[in-house]
Amino acid sequence: MEKVRLGIIGIGNMGSDHARSLLEGKVPEMELAAVADLRETRRRWAKENLPDSVRIFEDGDSLIGAHCCDAVLVATPHYDHPRFVIKALENGLHVMSEKPAGVYTRQVREMNEAAARSDKTFAMMFNQRTNHVYRKMKEMVEGGEYGAIKRVNWIITDWYRSQAYYNSGGWRATWAGEGGGVLLNQCPHNLDLLQWICGMPVKVQAFCHNGKWHDIEVEDDVTAYMEFANGATGVFVTTTADAPGTNRFEVTLERGKLVCEDGQLTFYELEENERTYCFETAEGFAKPAGHFVKLETDGENLQHIGVLRAFAANILRGEPLVAKGCEGINGLTLSNAMHLSSWLGRAVTLPIDEDLFLEKLNELRAASSEKKAVREVTFDTKGSYGTNK
Repeated sequence: MEKVRLGIIGIGNMGSDHARSLLEGKVPEMELAAVADLRETRRRWAKENLPDSVRIFEDGDSLIGAHCCDAVLVATPHYDHPRFVIKALENGLHVMSEKPAGVYTRQVREMNEAAARSDKTFAMMFNQRTNHVYRKMKEMVEGGEYGAIKRVNWIITDWYRSQAYYNSGGWRATWAGEGGGVLLNQCPHNLDLLQWICGMPVKVQAFCHNGKWHDIEVEDDVTAYMEFANGATGVFVTTTADAPGTNRFEVTLERGKLVCEDGQLTFYELEENERTYCFETAEGFAKPAGHFVKLETDGENLQHIGVLRAFAANILRGEPLVAKGCEGINGLTLSNAMHLSSWLGRAVTLPIDEDLFLEKLNELRAASSEKKAVREVTFDTKGSYGTNK
């Protein structure tokens, strides 16, 4: 195999963006072989904009069953991610799933079990892991030179979305169609990065406000408190209603502090471990001495293209993936924990009670109402994921 023949299931905002990247030759070892979408408007777009060599299907099941691809990329509404991943793997296809891995961890666990039984590649589209800033943060936190994590704060409120965005699809921002709001749609990347860099917390207390700033039934404003196994604490704040928004990710270590903001990473290094200084100094008000350090990175930030290139290289030569598919459950666990905590009005420990979560989610799905004033639109996502969000 010289090139991986890719089929894209779902050619909405993200699926069509991936299709354009392949057609523009940005992933040299991959070619677009087929697309599928339930909507006739998107199939018409495909017919008008894609080469005649690209086959067009009315649904993902037909695309998978046609055996015209080596791999598929699943870019459908969230509930269908695990179903299509499992079916593709069982039909001998490699699979890339868009974020999130699914809506609830129980279905994602079943997907991961199917992937473990398969000899095919399963990957997640966690494109922010390609960002040199986050890769540097992970390297410094995991390296251990600067001690253990003491505090984690992430204010990520520059996910602004208008009502027109939410009105662009009948499935959007509904419990029945999407399964959540800002946590499940905009923040999977941030939640993945948080656990990728800092590890998983053991306790979460969250306050999720449904339809606070938009005419929607799911959350568009969230504040969550986290506790980690070593005693570190954290706060995660997000919304789709702040203008201008903020994207500031802080990780305080025993011997310094990392701050990622506006695409820039700064580090203040302490000359000695704060824990040692705290108990050995005779001063009452003095702080441990320190200085800012200029950090060197490789500057690369390939985003979705980097993930797809690695996916192709893994299939063809066994090279490393940007994100293994089985890792998608981690960020989703954080999202589920925040939802469950808010629904119960109390802190929850991880791992969460998956059956209780699904019970509560199904209650919301049953009460989910059909959206009015829907105006189907596929937006151009170019530049919408920024450089550090």
